[in-house]
Amino acid sequence: MCAAPCSRRLPARLAWQLQAASAAIALAAVLAASNVAATTEASDPPAAPQVPLRQPAGTAEQLARALAYEHGEGLPKDQRLAAAIYCEAAVNGSAEAAFRLGWMYANGRGVEHDEGVAAALYDLAAAEGHAYAVKAREQIAGARGLLPDCMRPLDPPPADVVAEDEDDSPDPFGDLSGERKKVADLVNEVAPRYGIEPRLALAVIAVESNFVATARSVRDARGLMQLIPATAARFNVRNPYDMRDNVRGGLSYLRWLLAYYQGEVTLAAAAYNAGEGVVDRYRGVPPYPETRDYVRRVMGLFRKPRHPYDPTVVEPSVAARPAPRSP
Repeated sequence: MCAAPCSRRLPARLAWQLQAASAAIALAAVLAASNVAATTEASDPPAAPQVPLRQPAGTAEQLARALAYEHGEGLPKDQRLAAAIYCEAAVNGSAEAAFRLGWMYANGRGVEHDEGVAAALYDLAAAEGHAYAVKAREQIAGARGLLPDCMRPLDPPPADVVAEDEDDSPDPFGDLSGERKKVADLVNEVAPRYGIEPRLALAVIAVESNFVATARSVRDARGLMQLIPATAARFNVRNPYDMRDNVRGGLSYLRWLLAYYQGEVTLAAAAYNAGEGVVDRYRGVPPYPETRDYVRRVMGLFRKPRHPYDPTVVEPSVAARPAPRSP
């Protein structure tokens, strides 16, 4: 239920690269003359910005991990994953990450070649004082474009997904059999006690675990509703592999999220996947591809934009839109 890849120990050389951000401006000018061409040619970009830049909390680790994936040092080489991590760090405010992601777009490394996207990323980094980004932008002075999709707000769900609250589409869980029917019967029994429509709970179960009670993710999310240990403890789940205990904990969390986001299902679903702290920080669905896909899949099964909620459960989030509270 976390959006970012897990961190691993990295070689000392990569750590050194991240600490090199305090290089002198005079030296930067010399380096820029010889290295700027790298932003539009096949060689690697400079190891670090040449002036001290603001380093938002958590982005140093993201940059180190992305560098490791980009160059295959300490981790398997995976430039697509490196680009995704750079994008996440850029969203979090890292000018160096925006510059490096722009270089990848300018050179078609791990992403499709797009000088317009590269230009937008260089502009973003340059606005934060990244001197190499300024020089790199000069190499593609005529290019214009938008930031990559991973840095833009989530597009609204299709109209047929958020149509009327009274949805008359066929119930996707109306004809289950075997173990899936046992799960559905349990949810139909328990969900109303928590004020949760069974269809929403079943949508989460379908996307989270595909109805496998013994499922366990690489991030240690467990059971039908994929509760990580912290969430299980938060809602007093003793055995996440016990169907009833797991469903009870997941329903408790959904009840809390729906109250916190004042019945907005997209925000509750995004928080179930990425955590409410992330949703609050972005004031909406975060730009993580995994979370965006998760929200679309849940909404495609539930097909309602809003859900009744209990306003006495928790004070609303800053991310929730003002809306009349349910009785």
